[in-house]
Amino acid sequence: MDTPEGTPQHTLYGSRGSGSAAVEAALRLCGLKYRMVRASTWESDSAQAELARMNPLGQIPTLVLPGGQVLTESAAILIHLGLSVPPSHLLPADESGRAQVIRGMVFIAANCYAAISVNDYPERWTTASTRSAQAKVRLAARRQLHRHWEIFADTFAPAPWLSGAEPGALDLLAAVVSRWSGARAHLAAQRPELLAVLRRIDTLPAVRDIFEAHWPG
Repeated sequence: MDTPEGTPQHTLYGSRGSGSAAVEAALRLCGLKYRMVRASTWESDSAQAELARMNPLGQIPTLVLPGGQVLTESAAILIHLGLSVPPSHLLPADESGRAQVIRGMVFIAANCYAAISVNDYPERWTTASTRSAQAKVRLAARRQLHRHWEIFADTFAPAPWLSGAEPGALDLLAAVVSRWSGARAHLAAQRPELLAVLRRIDTLPAVRDIFEAHWPG
């Protein structure tokens, strides 16, 4: 998003096809000015060193607020944005609805994201060095991930959106994280109702172009 020179803005560190898509979409819904910095541990030509100064784990998304404060962890960033900009509808206005949306985001972060990490980097989670052993770790992680999505679908029923009456932070996070490790293919067979909601989120006019830029086609 282009902004006039000198205008206070957020800085979002992220990369194509990553979890930064959810935060970028949230910033859009909040009407906040931001600039993107392409950075990831898997892109050697990206702003890795700059990202590491902001977040020693080198994880994305990492968001720097206009005042210089650093926010990490997707769920924490989305909760902050929702609380800071209530008109964005990222979080429901009613207390009970807001509590369930926060619960849903932490569920995804603690369970789905965690299993994806094991699936993507099995060597970090076993002392076995053989490919066959690591493949077993990956398989177990993927099975656990898919089970987590089944539980999510059974627990967080859309009404009509995952965030309630309006699409919000939980919708954005679920739409992004469900794209990895075969989750959507599994949902197509096991929880098609949730997959239908995720596809509606993908095509929200306000953020559709962001999702298309991250996942063309």
